[in-house]
Amino acid sequence: MGTRVVRAGALSVRWEPRTALVCAVLALVAFGAAVLVVGSGEFPISPPDVLRALVGQGDQATEFIVRTLRLPRAVTGLLAGLALGLSGAIFQSMSRNPLGSPDLIGFTTGAATGALLQILVFGGGAVAVAAGSAGGAVLTALAVYLVAYRPGGGVHGVRLVLIGVAAAAMLEALNSYLITRAELREAYEAAFWLTGSLNGRGWEQAVPLAAALAVLVPAALALGGRLGMGELGDDAAQALGVPVQRTRALLMVAGVGLVAAATAATGPVPFVALAAPQLARRLTRRAGAQLLPAALTGAALLACGDLISLHLPVALPVGVVTGVLGGAYLAWLLSTTGRKGMP
Repeated sequence: MGTRVVRAGALSVRWEPRTALVCAVLALVAFGAAVLVVGSGEFPISPPDVLRALVGQGDQATEFIVRTLRLPRAVTGLLAGLALGLSGAIFQSMSRNPLGSPDLIGFTTGAATGALLQILVFGGGAVAVAAGSAGGAVLTALAVYLVAYRPGGGVHGVRLVLIGVAAAAMLEALNSYLITRAELREAYEAAFWLTGSLNGRGWEQAVPLAAALAVLVPAALALGGRLGMGELGDDAAQALGVPVQRTRALLMVAGVGLVAAATAATGPVPFVALAAPQLARRLTRRAGAQLLPAALTGAALLACGDLISLHLPVALPVGVVTGVLGGAYLAWLLSTTGRKGMP
């Protein structure tokens, strides 16, 4: 199925049937997993009853459990997964490297550092921890960008990844030091936050995350065409009229904002940003930045990971589940990449 063009007078829209089908299926998977998440717990609720409660046709007790207690968790998971998947697609495309994920180039680690400083040093509450997480991601990205920047040459993908990995290593060391110096109760709280969890998430996390995504997602999608041209190389993109460095800076702002918003809401959930863009490319069978499929893949991955965590014999945060699955995916990715590079 190739690209098709739909014309309505002077307006024409290009669309790809396979990509549209993949996006529709991913959206259904994410929504279905979220419905099952809402129905899971000590008081199980069937999917039809969940749907009736969502549209206001359930009994009072069911509607309270669905709308007030469980729906915020599911919504936060969907939005955070969408943000991480989209951010991962941006940075992997910018760096032209499947390992160019915010998990590995320091931005998520910087968010964790900001949160740990609030928890262990300043003793901040939930709002302060979220603000510290967002600030840590932004400051880390700014530092990495400035170090990677070269006058006249701008920022190149490989250099950005290498400096980001170095920054992540230093920040991980700082995080470990902060935890070892903390009191036992504070260290436990910090360690729990670092696992990435959706437990206890309410509308106070979901609403700010939704507001941030309402601004950042359209901005990132609007820059998607330029991002795809950038994968051709800086010289080719400039020849096509793309302002490479300005576009890269804007995409950095959007990508870091997405990571910061998601991490502030859930803590650092690993590997979603790494795996979602690669899975989206394999599903759509198209090269280039697949921003919307990657975002929907991230939402589906995090929702499914949360569903798995709720049905394990031992209760685990969703970050542990995605970490195990993501580690296996990373090993597979490295092994297949190595085989392709062999003569």
